[in-house]
Amino acid sequence: MKKLISLALCMIMALSCFAGCQGGSGNEFILGAIGPLTGTASTYGQSVRNGMQIAVDEINAAGGINGVQVKMLFEDDEADGAKAKSAYEKLMDDGMNILIGAVTSGASVALNDLTAKDGILQITPSASQIEAAQNPNSFRLCFTDPLQGVTMADYTYSTLGYKSVAIIFNQDDSYSTGMKDAFKARWTELGGTIAEEVSFAKDATDFNAQMTKIAAADADFLYMPIYAEKAAQIIITANEKGVNLPFIGGDGMDGILNYLEGDNAKLAEGLLYLTPFVATDPDEKVAAFVAEYEKRFGSTPDQFAADGYDAVYVAKLAIEKAGITSPAAIDNAALIAAMTQIQLDGLTGSLSFTAEGEPNKGAKFAKIIDGQYVAQ
Repeated sequence: MKKLISLALCMIMALSCFAGCQGGSGNEFILGAIGPLTGTASTYGQSVRNGMQIAVDEINAAGGINGVQVKMLFEDDEADGAKAKSAYEKLMDDGMNILIGAVTSGASVALNDLTAKDGILQITPSASQIEAAQNPNSFRLCFTDPLQGVTMADYTYSTLGYKSVAIIFNQDDSYSTGMKDAFKARWTELGGTIAEEVSFAKDATDFNAQMTKIAAADADFLYMPIYAEKAAQIIITANEKGVNLPFIGGDGMDGILNYLEGDNAKLAEGLLYLTPFVATDPDEKVAAFVAEYEKRFGSTPDQFAADGYDAVYVAKLAIEKAGITSPAAIDNAALIAAMTQIQLDGLTGSLSFTAEGEPNKGAKFAKIIDGQYVAQ
């Protein structure tokens, strides 16, 4: 009988421990995050992590969420889908309550089945591929790839008055192809012409052939729906090949000056891109964030840092709206339902969400002028 009682007590203790682990540490809300901290896309993940940390520290200093402190756990996925899955499983084992991530589109989409199965609230700060918010539990802060393409086509044709475009894109990247396809469809619909279209593979380092074709094209500007690292390499090659066209891109261009050292930074002068955040914005909240970021990390924050910051505050609002007062009381369904009932006046603008997981917010444009990102 004593053995049976002891066994029963052990089972009860084990079940209690398991229930506590499912709800996090018991005294902290755990925000798990996934993004590239190493590899070619590391600048994006590092920016998101830094922005998130500032937000978490602010919230904790102000008393937490409903009196509960917040803990951030950030796992590196190197912008790789398989590694993102492993990172997700680790975060779930560590008691994650809400997922912020993944940072890049491919990695975020790779998590779709896992997060949908677990029913956890997933908020991606910057995965713009349309499929990244396809499940009822997933939401995004950034613009979608198609929306970026259409918006830039409208802006360049109707506002800037351009009529002919040359395009270079990454054929192996869904972010790049998604923007390019939407841009082309809208551009030709408006009456614009395509003087040249070239592509490159994801591991490409030599862009001489592509820039030779662009140099011979009769285009008004060069549209580059690609990430900043490759764009920097292309701009250097463009200069060598005598390509003297305005450079225009999407939100992945943010931070491009980090990849252009010395005199090469001047080659990006006049580059225009779509973004939800510009560090030189005089808004009081933006100025305070930029000052804190520069003090902590010694660099100027980009839109990915702002996205990470806002994502934490979105999670906070969702927890408060759902009436959740402790990690043990986490209710995934209530959190997901709350997402369409909240509104954030954030660094990236006034933000709310549709039932489809898409953000309601306006687009901004930034231009590199005298080595600074300046709102247009």
